Amino acid sequence: MAIFQGAGVAITTPFDREGKVDYKTFEKQIERQIEGGTDAIIVCGTTGESSTLDHEEHLAVIKYCAEVVNHRIPVVAGTGSNCTQTAIYLSQEAEKYGVDGLLIVTPYYNKCTQKGLKEHYTMIAEAVHTPIIMYNIPGRTGGVFIQPETVVDLVHNVENIVGVKDATGNLSEVAQLAHLADGSVDIYSGNDDQVLPILSLGGKGVISVLSNVAPRQTHDMCAKFFEGDVAGSRQIQLDAIPLINALFCEVNPIPVKKGMELLGIDTGVVRRPLTEMESANAERLKKAMQEFGIL
Repeated sequence: MAIFQGAGVAITTPFDREGKVDYKTFEKQIERQIEGGTDAIIVCGTTGESSTLDHEEHLAVIKYCAEVVNHRIPVVAGTGSNCTQTAIYLSQEAEKYGVDGLLIVTPYYNKCTQKGLKEHYTMIAEAVHTPIIMYNIPGRTGGVFIQPETVVDLVHNVENIVGVKDATGNLSEVAQLAHLADGSVDIYSGNDDQVLPILSLGGKGVISVLSNVAPRQTHDMCAKFFEGDVAGSRQIQLDAIPLINALFCEVNPIPVKKGMELLGIDTGVVRRPLTEMESANAERLKKAMQEFGIL
């Protein structure tokens, strides 16, 4: 059984004006997502600025999220690292908090071969019992890419490796993976503009930035597809394209944090080296949110 089906939000981590994690606002975000029909919460991923959280903060945010959600919907914790031992440590600690899944990004900076990927993921999986979703995002990892054959090999040979978040943007590779996997791999879109295409290839859902500002619409896009209303799902996907483009006109999560602010949920500053959104891009985002009917 998949960890979740439908729309999982890659939730932002809010900071106060002193740059510390703002747990009060974080609770509001979580509750808003659950009320909006979100099918899962993915905490401490790219959108959650995990790369600038120290280990203590990282684990505290995961623990808090799991406690607030309290098993109402699945929680998937981002615990990846370019250091295998660090990923094992974070994964083991997150498992203690009762999360439903782990999201493990491919190693970045130091890179590795397909053999290295197999050993990295196998070692992490063998250190925990929690199901693992691998995270394929070569644009952020120096081009490291889990080949479809490697994904299938890991899922077939390591019991608790169950799926992959695909943020490659390459639908041909997704199709090849779906062909080789023949239903054995849970595939999630990592790109909001490719939700429907990946669902049509057998995907289980999306791990979404868009859902931060539009939880109901993102949920409905997936739900309508699974209910057989492909036309309704497609309409939401197409209507959302200008907003999705605006959410990625600067590096994520700069725009989505601005979007939350526009909605009246101030998630605070982004941590450096990220910077605040350029004013012209902020206006573009505001207009897109208005046209999509969420502002």
